[in-house]
Amino acid sequence: MLEVWPSRCVGCLKLGNQPVDINRLSLGMAHQARYQRVTFVGCVLVSFLTSSCTAPPPSPPQPLIGGPAVSEVLKHAQAGDPNAQNELGILYSEGRGLPQNYLEARDWFKKAADQGHAGAQVNLGTLYSLGRGAPYSDHMALFWFQKAAEQRNALAFAKLGMMYERGRAVPQSLIEAHMWYNLSAAFGEKRAAESRDAVATQMTPGQIAEAERRAKKWMPKQR
Repeated sequence: MLEVWPSRCVGCLKLGNQPVDINRLSLGMAHQARYQRVTFVGCVLVSFLTSSCTAPPPSPPQPLIGGPAVSEVLKHAQAGDPNAQNELGILYSEGRGLPQNYLEARDWFKKAADQGHAGAQVNLGTLYSLGRGAPYSDHMALFWFQKAAEQRNALAFAKLGMMYERGRAVPQSLIEAHMWYNLSAAFGEKRAAESRDAVATQMTPGQIAEAERRAKKWMPKQR
């Protein structure tokens, strides 16, 4: 198994409807002696859609080995509950209670993501960023991370910070990376603060100030 950030939805941080005081964003101007990168890897994930226009044939049903609890999740997922669909994807991707099957996990994550489940959207983005079970695609990763970020998902913010820090599907920008890491930390992802501070060691005071200004002004796009 891959080392993951703790979450019950493979990259989803449950924020609810509680407001976050953006003025609590850390200045992040402390310099560290050594540069430290924190990789926002996410979890073992699944494939998305095949590149052809034809839908792949359905996979054979997988035996349940986790007992009534897994059966209950499956029942709710089949009924269209996006939380259960995402949870079922996690079980398949991690091989907990079900045989590990990335194709099954892909299908359930996609169902949940299409219903706007932010955690599942992060999962699909992570899939593409890792090239696991689907073609490697930074552009598709960026698409799903942005979808989840519009819902103020803390891990999605961190993933976007990583994309900008490394210049993956976007022009490399430490200012943008700092901004997204800062937002992620403000919304509760503690390790994002470490990445923000690591990025800050490569920035001028003026660049840090600009990144903080952007973070304080950030708002989701109007739908």
